Amino acid sequence: MELQVIPLIIVIGYLLGMLIIGFIVSKVSIKDSKDYMLAGRRMGLFMVAFSLSANNIGGGSTTGLAAKAFGDWGLSASWYVLAASLAMIPLSYFAPKIRKTLAITIPEVVERRFGKSMGSVTAVLNILALFFLTSSQIAASGSVVSTLTGIPLNVSLIIAGLVVIIYTTMGGMIADQISDLVQFIIILVGLGIATPFVINGCGGWENISAKLPPVQLDFFKIGWITIIGYVFNYFCTFLSGPEMVSRFESAKDEKTARNAALLSAVLMAAMAMFPTIIGLCALAVKDKFPDIAGSTAMMKVTSAYAPGVITGFLAAAIISATMSSADSNLLAMSTMFINDLWMKTKHAVELTEKKIIFLTRLSNVIFAVVAMLISLFKIDIITMNTFAFAIRCAGPFAAYGLGLVVPRATKNSGIISIIIGTIAVVYWQILSGGGFYLGVLPVVFGSACGAASFFIVNWIEWKRGIAPAPSPYIDKSAD
Repeated sequence: MELQVIPLIIVIGYLLGMLIIGFIVSKVSIKDSKDYMLAGRRMGLFMVAFSLSANNIGGGSTTGLAAKAFGDWGLSASWYVLAASLAMIPLSYFAPKIRKTLAITIPEVVERRFGKSMGSVTAVLNILALFFLTSSQIAASGSVVSTLTGIPLNVSLIIAGLVVIIYTTMGGMIADQISDLVQFIIILVGLGIATPFVINGCGGWENISAKLPPVQLDFFKIGWITIIGYVFNYFCTFLSGPEMVSRFESAKDEKTARNAALLSAVLMAAMAMFPTIIGLCALAVKDKFPDIAGSTAMMKVTSAYAPGVITGFLAAAIISATMSSADSNLLAMSTMFINDLWMKTKHAVELTEKKIIFLTRLSNVIFAVVAMLISLFKIDIITMNTFAFAIRCAGPFAAYGLGLVVPRATKNSGIISIIIGTIAVVYWQILSGGGFYLGVLPVVFGSACGAASFFIVNWIEWKRGIAPAPSPYIDKSAD
C-alpha cells in the first residue's frame, strides 16, 4: 500500500492521543498500587465492557477475519468472533464471583485455595505466555503501522513499542481501559463506515454475491463441530485469562462485572460481520488486484473504494485492535510479576505504595523493551505463542474457574488438576500440531482433562472426609 497523507495524519493523531491519555491519567488518577493495577476497583459498566471487547478484538479479528472470509471460510468466518461473543454469556455467571474475590490476579486466588507453590506455578505459566503474546502484538502493531503508512518496518516496530510502553507505564489500568474504550469505538465505527463504501465500490451486494460461489455464502460452512469448538476454546481462555480477569476485578461491583460480560458479548457480535463482508468483497473483485492476498484483502479494497479519511480511520482501527491486546498483556504480566512473585520475596516488607507502582512500571518497560528486541530480530514466535497460551489456560482453568464455584473443593483437587491439565495440553498440542484434532483444540482438551481430574479427586476425597481447601473469597471490608 502506498503512503497516503490523510491516513498517516489520522494514525499519528491516534498514537499521540494514546500518549496524552497515559500522561493525564498518571498525573490525575494514580494514587496507589490498586489504582495502577486495578483502576481502584471503580470502573463502570461501559468502561469494563468496552475494555473486555477491545482486548478480545485483535489483529486476528480484523485483518485476520477478512483474510479467513477471503480464503476458505467465506461468510462463516464471522463465527471466529461470534464464538467469542457467545462465550461471554456463560462467563457472565463467573464474572461477579471473580469480582467477589477482591484479588488482583489469578495466581493470588489459586494460592489462597491450593497453596503458595501452586500460586507460583500459575504465575510462571501466565507470565511466560503473556511475555510472548506481548512480543507478537508489538510485532503485529509495528507491521500494521509500516504497511499502512510506508514507514520502514524496524522504525514502525520501535514506534509501536514505545507508544505501548509509555501510555501503559504512565497510566496503568486506568489508561489501559480508557484507551481500550477509545480503541473499540474506533474499531467499530471505522469498520462500520468503511464497509458500505467497499460494498458500493464493488458494485453492490447483489453483484458481489453473484460473483461468489454459493458455498462462500454459507453461514455454517465451517461446520458445527468447529463452531462449538471455538466457543469452548474462548470460554476456557477467557475464564483463565489474566487480562480478562483483571477487567472484572476492576469493576466497581459484582453486578457491573456480570453486566459488562453480557454487554461485551453484544459489542463483539456487532462488529463480527464487517471484516467478513469486506473480505468477501475483496474475493469478488480479486481479478482487479493481481497481487491481493488474504492478509492484504481488507486494506486493498478499502483504500481502492473508500475515501482517504475512511481509509485512515480503518488504519487507526486496525492499529487499535493490535495495540489494545499489547497493552493489556503487558500490564497483566507486570502486575503478576510484582504481585505474585516479587511480593513473596524478603524485599517485599520494605515496599511502600510508591515503590510498588515504580517496580510495576519498571517491569512494564523492561518486558516491553525485550519484546521489541525480539520483534526487531524477527524471531518466529507464533508456534511458541500458541503453545504458551494453551499451557497458561489449561493448567489453571479448573483450579481457578471451578475453584470459584465449588466451595467444598479440596486442596489436592486443585493441585492435581493443574498438573493433569498442563500435561494433557502438552500432549494434545504435540498430537494436533496446535490445531483441531478430532474436533478438539489443545486448550479445550487440556482444560477438560483438568476439570475431570478436579471432580474425580474431589469425589474421592469427599468420600474420605477430607476437609475443603480455604475459601477463594475474603471479607468485603478489605476492599
